[in-house]
Amino acid sequence: MLSRSLLSRSSSVLSQAFRRSISKTSTAEAFVQPLPSDPAIACLFLNRPQSKNAISIKMLQELQECLETVKFDKSIRALVVRSTSVGSFCAGADLIERRTMTATQVNKFLVGLRSTLGELESLPMPTIAAIDGPALGGGLELSFACDLRIAGHDVTKIGLPETSLGIIPGAGGTQRAVRLLGMSKAKDLIFTARMLTAAEALEWGVVDYVSTAPSTAFDRALQLAQDIVKNAPLALRAAKQALSRATDLPLETGLDFEKASYDLLLITKDRTEALEAFKAKRPPVFRGE
Repeated sequence: MLSRSLLSRSSSVLSQAFRRSISKTSTAEAFVQPLPSDPAIACLFLNRPQSKNAISIKMLQELQECLETVKFDKSIRALVVRSTSVGSFCAGADLIERRTMTATQVNKFLVGLRSTLGELESLPMPTIAAIDGPALGGGLELSFACDLRIAGHDVTKIGLPETSLGIIPGAGGTQRAVRLLGMSKAKDLIFTARMLTAAEALEWGVVDYVSTAPSTAFDRALQLAQDIVKNAPLALRAAKQALSRATDLPLETGLDFEKASYDLLLITKDRTEALEAFKAKRPPVFRGE
């Protein structure tokens, strides 16, 4: 088994090569690109480096288009949401642009952002937010819509500052924070508008992992994604669907839903492959069939 330090170094080299493969001339503010070394892993890039990836009207529209594409791409088994620029994740809504918008435009933007994060949350494959910089307001809400969150070890600004700006989280933050953190911690985070460091965010349960120096959140996200995509893609999708319904359904109804999801997997080719691979003492080769 590879040591943690060796895994970290190999992942870092991989992510550096990946960064070099990204077109620096791209004008898209959000785009999807598969990992060159493993097309089963794709990255959803936020690409407004000059504004710490603050969400503009253009970025929101492109995020919607990206998610529509990802949703129907069965070759993607895990999606990592990340920044194209070092030291960034998402600083929330673009407040400079916001000042030029009419009340109708603001309302349309908020409805669109809520819908977009709902689409992200409901993607059929596992999703990971790689938080390598400030995750504020709508940026943290975006990460809440992912299945798992990883913060870079040196990140110092993770929070929901809306009450200090005279508003409240408006893209699902109040609702997802309660589901993720519990009522008391969600109230504390939102009422105080406090900023958390990566270590504090891990302690609070806002993030699931913190990278180990000198690795980035993206480095750690790649390791996690690789652990995920080695498993059967149909099973991953069924597991995500069943888990996502757990908080909405009474226990017995949820158990019935789980059973129905389980039964559908028993007749798949991947299930047969798993049994044959186990018997032959070899890694299974899953095809999503």
